[in-house]
Amino acid sequence: MTATVGQVLADADAELFWERGYLRVAQVFSQEEAGELKRELDRLIGEWANRESAWTGPWRQAYMDQETERAGKFAGMHDLQYYSAAWARAILHPRLVDVLVKVLGPDVEFHHTTMHVKVPETGMPFPMHQDHPFYKHDDGRFIDVLLHLDDTNSENGEIRFLEGSHRGGPLQHITETAEGPCSPHLPVDEYRLADTVAVPAKAGDVVLMTINTVHGSDINRSSQPRRLVRMGYRHPHNRQTAGQSLGRPGVMVAGNRERREGDQPFRTE
Repeated sequence: MTATVGQVLADADAELFWERGYLRVAQVFSQEEAGELKRELDRLIGEWANRESAWTGPWRQAYMDQETERAGKFAGMHDLQYYSAAWARAILHPRLVDVLVKVLGPDVEFHHTTMHVKVPETGMPFPMHQDHPFYKHDDGRFIDVLLHLDDTNSENGEIRFLEGSHRGGPLQHITETAEGPCSPHLPVDEYRLADTVAVPAKAGDVVLMTINTVHGSDINRSSQPRRLVRMGYRHPHNRQTAGQSLGRPGVMVAGNRERREGDQPFRTE
């Protein structure tokens, strides 16, 4: 499912997003903008990122052979906007904000950015999961925006979705094994990449998904990195209860944060 962004999305596109749980919007960022962000991302990878990031758990044996499993890594980093003015501008991009207003409503709060870069040839797959376990919220008014800085396809591990899976709300994930804690993921015998819809994208495209949409991706088998950055946005009254960036207010990118009874101004010390 693909939409072409103009001033705003069509009503039908927004409705399909909430029906299916995902939407690709073509060329929200121009090729020049995507190129600048890619250069900045490469700088951050070299200076700041953890290039030995890895998801743990027994799912690894189901997704990778032994040799790939030993080598499988990705480059990870949070909150790129704290390290780069280009990425600070990206979270407020007018065309992106137009899309978010159409699907989320007039009031939109930024939450976080996270780098997901699959290294060449052994770039780690991601098991089937929802994003809810990583930053739990009271309701589904949270959208993850996957900004693509490289073209993606089956060779380098494009994003894949279990259509309509968000409608069931948060699912119970595996977070413990006999060996100890592991990265949240869904049972591999019940949730399979083979049952998903592949959503390849071009550099400059964004792919939207809800916080409860089940998704995953395969290994990067290509000779080039697959660069992707997740940007999270929510309704300002969607309360977070656990996980990444808990308790941290986000920048309002559209509309207002209306004061409710009992709300206090954010602390400044």
